[in-house]
Amino acid sequence: MSAAPKTVIIGVTASIAAYKACEIVNLLRKDSFDVKVILTKDALEFVTPLTLQTLSGNKVLTDIFEPPDKWSPVHTSLADSASLILIAPATASVIGKLANGICDDLLTCVIYASKAPVLIAPAMNENMYNHKVVAANIAKLEKIGYSFVGPVKGRLACGCDAIGHIAPVPEIIKEVKKILK
Repeated sequence: MSAAPKTVIIGVTASIAAYKACEIVNLLRKDSFDVKVILTKDALEFVTPLTLQTLSGNKVLTDIFEPPDKWSPVHTSLADSASLILIAPATASVIGKLANGICDDLLTCVIYASKAPVLIAPAMNENMYNHKVVAANIAKLEKIGYSFVGPVKGRLACGCDAIGHIAPVPEIIKEVKKILK
């Protein structure tokens, strides 16, 4: 009898790099992971639940107040199921929320309710990434055991080639597997 697949919860936040989440979900599912996706409200401007639901094979969640299919608070049941939580892409906003105890949406509630490791793949403008507050927030999260992959230098939405581009998908997948080994 084979072991149950490990569950990776992917939090997708409002970045143009959100389209990369589709490839990440697809590759993790091909590697036999159970993939569950949480889209933040603003991420809905970049990718659709239908796309990610089709790729993951699971219902995509966006709202902490959405009634569950069966009675179980959605944030705690998701948190309990997680082998790993990956935020890809992660905006300065969600990094700041996590570093400062702000728990006001489904993604942050699931992270705070879970004992699973957290892997963060930042994606944002170079000036935002290099801002002292963002750097301090990343340092805070690293200090409590959160892991980061990227960002890298690449073409940004603003048109420049600079640090802030989401890490390459194969690198993100490699980090997920390394943490779950």
